Amino acid sequence: MEQVTVENVQLLPAKNDDHGGVVVELEEHMDSDVFLTLLKTSLSQWTMQGKKGVWIKIPILLVNLVEPAVKEGFCYHHAESDYVMLVKWIPETTSTIPANASHRVGVGAVVLNHKREMLVVQEKNGPLRGKGIWKVPTGIVDVGEDICTGAIREVKEETGIDTEFVEVLAFRQWHKSFFEKSDLFFVCMMRPLSFDIQIQEVEIEAAKWMPLEEVAAQPFAQKESLLRYITDLCIAKVERDYSGFSPLPVTSGVIYLNKRDLN
Repeated sequence: MEQVTVENVQLLPAKNDDHGGVVVELEEHMDSDVFLTLLKTSLSQWTMQGKKGVWIKIPILLVNLVEPAVKEGFCYHHAESDYVMLVKWIPETTSTIPANASHRVGVGAVVLNHKREMLVVQEKNGPLRGKGIWKVPTGIVDVGEDICTGAIREVKEETGIDTEFVEVLAFRQWHKSFFEKSDLFFVCMMRPLSFDIQIQEVEIEAAKWMPLEEVAAQPFAQKESLLRYITDLCIAKVERDYSGFSPLPVTSGVIYLNKRDLN
């Protein structure tokens, strides 16, 4: 992105966004004083142009530019491992800048074999560590990863079992679960393609195929817990033809829907 000049005035390199604002992505080293001068000039120009939100993406190597931007009214919007994103609302009106991403997405994989045995694990880490509780493989979906792909990956990583994604049985929403962020947890039905377990020793204490009724009979699963509903859903799927949501590719990604009742 090249620096923009307006009437021989040098501005910060910027491009228009789709909402009447501008985005500045800094890449090359810049002295703090030079940056401050360009920033003030640019803000003046953007104000005259009627711009609204101004976004500045500052890579970690240019952290020296954060302080002068904050002193000019910018605030933190979000950060990743290699950059921080600052934002400023120019008009004297209520800001319509969207908040940072509010949710993270997790998956729980229900893998059931032809013997009505469920693939379960005991974790080495987390709140259930050392409690002897058998649970389904779980994990967080990676950036840019589909729910169905994430579920397949988590099962493979934790147990060595290859699976085929069948459908989403249900999902749970939970607030303030991770640094004040909310959590969406998708319970996924999977079909096993292999059966020999090889645990991931860093995170998993043990794994096995366990009769569904034994999983449901655990004291922890008898309480008002997520595991209780997972076993109830699994039994409903096996015995009463419960129908969940299957993935269907669309131009904007993947939609999960009840295919059986749709057709």
